Amino acid sequence: GDRRVRAQSEFRIVEAGGRFIVSPGAPAKLLAAGASAQVPVIPGVATVTEAMTARDAGFRFLKFFPAGPAGGPPVLKAMAAPLPDLVFCPTGGVSPDNLADYLALPNVVAVGGSWMVPENLIAQGKFDEIAILARRAVDRARQLRP
Repeated sequence: GDRRVRAQSEFRIVEAGGRFIVSPGAPAKLLAAGASAQVPVIPGVATVTEAMTARDAGFRFLKFFPAGPAGGPPVLKAMAAPLPDLVFCPTGGVSPDNLADYLALPNVVAVGGSWMVPENLIAQGKFDEIAILARRAVDRARQLRP
């Protein structure tokens, strides 16, 4: 049943070369399956309660999603005090304009954003241009946090 479907999905990700799994949310079934996955799993959270639930399931690296609508850097800054053992990768509303605000936080170890992978470039198969955008983002992040 359900466990077999999850195992098959994880197998397909690993078979395709995936070295980790990122989810926009953290439902109980994902947390249970992720705890024994062959690759690291990064569940998504938007609230302190969700972050605490993921931590209780053994996760310390979490996706903060949707970062902008969920309150952005001020929320992550506020989470640092009661959840000092957690680190985040915010996505959803992260852009070159607010990248520095996120990376200035000690509990943010990485960021993600769709500005690096525009739909039109994907549709046109211009993966070399996507690689350039991703490299620029990495270079910018390294300037902000060497």
